[in-house]
Amino acid sequence: MDVTTELIANPPVASGDQPASEDHPDSSLLASKFAIPAAPPFMVSRPALLARVTEAVRGPVTLVTGLPGSGKTQLLASWVRNRVVDWPIAWITLEDGDEHASTFWTYVMEGLRRAGVPVPLLTPAAPGAAVSRPTLGRLAAAIEEHPSPVVLVLDGVSQLPGRDWADGLDFLLTHTPKLRLVLTGRWDPPLPLYRYRLAGELQALRTADLAFTAAEAGRLMELHGVMLGKRELDALLEHTEGWAAGIRFCACVLQGSGDAERLVSTISGGESTIAEYFIGEVLRLQSPLVRQFLLETSVLDTFTPELAAAVTERPDAHRMLATLSRENAFIQPVAEGSDVYRYHRLFAELLRAQLAWTEPEQVAVLHARAAEWLAENGELVEAVGHAIRAGDWSRAAAMLIEGYAVGRLLIEGSAGRLGGLFAEMPDHLEHAEAVMIRAALAYGDGRPAHAAEQLAYAGDLLSAGGSDSADGLTLTCFVLQILLLADGTDAAQVGELLPVVDAFLGITPKHLLARHPELRALRLAAEGRALSGTGAVDAAADVLGAAAAAVPIGSESLKISCLGHLALIEAYRGHLSRAESAALQALDLAGQCGLRGLDLGRWPAAAEVALAWVALERYDIDAADRHLRAAQPLCQSDADALPAAAYALVRARRLQTRGDVRTAMDVLRAGVESGLTPPTWLGREIVLSRVGMSIAVGHPDEPAVESFDRFPDPHAPEVEVVRAALLLLRGERRQAHEIARTVADAAGVSVPVSLDAWLLLATIAASQDDAPGAREAVRRAMRVAGPESYRRPFHQVWGGLRRVLRDDERLILGNRPLGTEPTPSRLAPADPARTDPANAEPMIVEALSKRELDVLRGMAEMLPTEEIAATMYISVNTVKTHVRSILRKLSASRRNEAVRRARALNLI
Repeated sequence: MDVTTELIANPPVASGDQPASEDHPDSSLLASKFAIPAAPPFMVSRPALLARVTEAVRGPVTLVTGLPGSGKTQLLASWVRNRVVDWPIAWITLEDGDEHASTFWTYVMEGLRRAGVPVPLLTPAAPGAAVSRPTLGRLAAAIEEHPSPVVLVLDGVSQLPGRDWADGLDFLLTHTPKLRLVLTGRWDPPLPLYRYRLAGELQALRTADLAFTAAEAGRLMELHGVMLGKRELDALLEHTEGWAAGIRFCACVLQGSGDAERLVSTISGGESTIAEYFIGEVLRLQSPLVRQFLLETSVLDTFTPELAAAVTERPDAHRMLATLSRENAFIQPVAEGSDVYRYHRLFAELLRAQLAWTEPEQVAVLHARAAEWLAENGELVEAVGHAIRAGDWSRAAAMLIEGYAVGRLLIEGSAGRLGGLFAEMPDHLEHAEAVMIRAALAYGDGRPAHAAEQLAYAGDLLSAGGSDSADGLTLTCFVLQILLLADGTDAAQVGELLPVVDAFLGITPKHLLARHPELRALRLAAEGRALSGTGAVDAAADVLGAAAAAVPIGSESLKISCLGHLALIEAYRGHLSRAESAALQALDLAGQCGLRGLDLGRWPAAAEVALAWVALERYDIDAADRHLRAAQPLCQSDADALPAAAYALVRARRLQTRGDVRTAMDVLRAGVESGLTPPTWLGREIVLSRVGMSIAVGHPDEPAVESFDRFPDPHAPEVEVVRAALLLLRGERRQAHEIARTVADAAGVSVPVSLDAWLLLATIAASQDDAPGAREAVRRAMRVAGPESYRRPFHQVWGGLRRVLRDDERLILGNRPLGTEPTPSRLAPADPARTDPANAEPMIVEALSKRELDVLRGMAEMLPTEEIAATMYISVNTVKTHVRSILRKLSASRRNEAVRRARALNLI
């Protein structure tokens, strides 16, 4: 809606006390005081705010306050020009000097007359005297006699000092229900606003209400011929904070520019037109002491009165801030009722530019004062930031280390807020604290080799010259050392250093340790990874779980790492449900942190591999393939050894399920030869899987066989099972049976190893045509596999068992997945129907697809192949392929046999 300049007509005035009229105006009054400001050519319609004004004016008092240039006057002028209400509206523009009763009330009465209210000619007060109550009473009576409410707009009331004029207005409001008073200014007038607010008679629009929206800012830019994209417009709004005058100034700067989108980010408060506005409208009005206070506090982003007092060395900082905030001098609390203040961004930029130009030597001094006060009051991150801006990198590093906050660098690296502060630290600094910061950043960024190099250099500097730092630096050195050892080839040394770390944590001030709980979480994570590296997987799982639970909010990347590592250990131990839970927690947390699968080096590769591992063991091929595809780019040769080696193992097993054993063995061989050093348990599992695959194809990999003979524990259950399989291949059935049976009957053997042992026993029995023995071994294997729904091991051996077990309906691998039955409570008596192997539920190694089930139903209806094909709109050859797959999955040799078994399994 276009808004044009409009002056309110002067209606005829009723007869009475001979007031001034159009024909006889009071020549001593300035006509401009009653003129409604004209709309500028760049006027933007703001219907939502106009509606709020209309609603507010229905009550006695409407207050519009805000920053200079925030659009207060133009908003009300637009509202008056649009004549939303059919009431008399008197507009009076006030300025310094109008507070005297003889001037103020003369203008008020004249404004009301010009608006059509028959105000009698009253005797003005003597200069310096307050208006009398009888005079105000007659004015109130005249307003009350008007048939409709009367709107009195006083623009610029913040310019008026004193209280007499405000007391007179309060009297009018109390005795004139028809009066609608609208006040504008930079700050609240000295009226009893609290009383109006409690009575529900006050409506206020503040700076935040007047801020331009994105649509309004875009429209203003268009009126200046400037077209901005959404991203640039958002940046402009963030920089100007919706300040109308600031957006207008930016539009003038960008007008006619050929590259407005690029220039948006370069506009600052130092721009000449913006600077002139601030100087003229704000700084010029302040005393020299206040101007100096504004300049000195401009080095602070947000600050309390206490911090401002410390930086400026002024004890009256609290009073000055309260006054400046009340006067809307571009300084305001960060939230309503807060005692933390901040400057408008553009104003802060101007002040900082002025300070750097007039007193450049003071900038570092002010930042140093801020750093010391913040450090003493526990605001470490802000203190470090100010020390860096003061140019004192060594002091900033020492603050961080002695504040025990270096753990954040170890977790976040340069991506975190603290890491970003040190991004520009010079490389030539040779202070031990600065070098330790570089080491911590390198570790957090995933560059352990560089971190180890910097740690050694810091040690040399400490040996040569010592340091003024105390226990914080020593603890930092040990924490980084155990983290590097836990991830390397010397994980066993971590156990020797943990007591030292615990000793320093024990003497760390409790308030600092409570402020930085990530130190204990890092210590636990290092211990857990070290235990994993040495093969103590049970203890590692416990410690990694404790580490994940101890990670504080804000250190989510450490928790994600612990959960991913834990998920792989649990998958290895056969606790598939635990592995899945830990992996899903890691992925969910990564998503909450804003990471995506394409964030190489940050997305939890270990969690993806763990989910692939779990899905493959349950023979959920689609899910396994999906997670392997997600993990593949995350597990390149230069990646972390743990997920990379686990990925090679799971991918090889997936290839084996497809019958591509040769390629699977090549994948494992490449993983071993990559140069990465996975944890002991995972390296051993890769070697054993490689040997097992070579045995499966009848050609044992002799180098691999020799390597597992050299294991630290050559008689571990998992090694013995592979050894038994090798003996079976060589024809030594009796010895193979003895070894496998010993493992199967042993207590405390993990689920995967126990399952492999029972299935090997079934294979041995089948090779001797011992159907009862094979049947019993498979039943025992089913009981082991049931709680975690293991399927892949059955699929791997079923080809060799099919011949002797094909007629046993109870052991046909049916459609019902394993582990769907609830596990009996240890406190409840066992159900014989469940524990008897003869009553074991049938299971399936490979589920029938939807197409295969449709073909199976056709087979059950005795339909010929051609009719099944026609019914399903597929070729005869496709039907034959499905039939072969059905016979294989149901271990049947004929169609009627497959149908019979499918019915027994409730498939059809």
